[in-house]
Amino acid sequence: MGLIDTLLSTVFGGGRNAVTETLEVFRENADKGAARATDMQAATLHQFAQEFRLIRRSGFDRVMDGLNRVPRPAMAMGTLGLFVAAMVDPVWFAARMQGIALVPEPLWWLLGAIVSFYFGARHQAKGQEFQREVAAQTAHVHGVLSNIQSIEALDPATAATSATTEAEDNPALLEWHGAR
Repeated sequence: MGLIDTLLSTVFGGGRNAVTETLEVFRENADKGAARATDMQAATLHQFAQEFRLIRRSGFDRVMDGLNRVPRPAMAMGTLGLFVAAMVDPVWFAARMQGIALVPEPLWWLLGAIVSFYFGARHQAKGQEFQREVAAQTAHVHGVLSNIQSIEALDPATAATSATTEAEDNPALLEWHGAR
């Protein structure tokens, strides 16, 4: 027994597992990898919770949030206002448009870039939010379908209809129903 014990102790180490330690050099230990992934996910969620915790916002923050919401409605209402002004007083409107015609082209390019970046960033953020919502809804499809099937199984009229449909598709069942 002493020789076998000494041999096993040499291969597997005293209280250690040399084979496992050697294999972990070439292949990750799945249990330890899952534990690390869980720890990282928990740390990430904790960080997000710290970022989005409810804090009292200063007056400056509230004013800046309000100002960030102004450009889109202002541009929409301004454009509608231009149409109204053109109908109410065409001469006044034509004089203002002649003034806009004097704006140099590089300034128009700058305005276009600013508006494009502002609305482009918003479009991207909203598009990503929409994709997250679609993915979340898609994840629920399987559960919803199984719930619908469970509910339909409870309804005798639906069960009889599905049995009739199965019989119409299966000649052996049609023959069996005919024999009864």
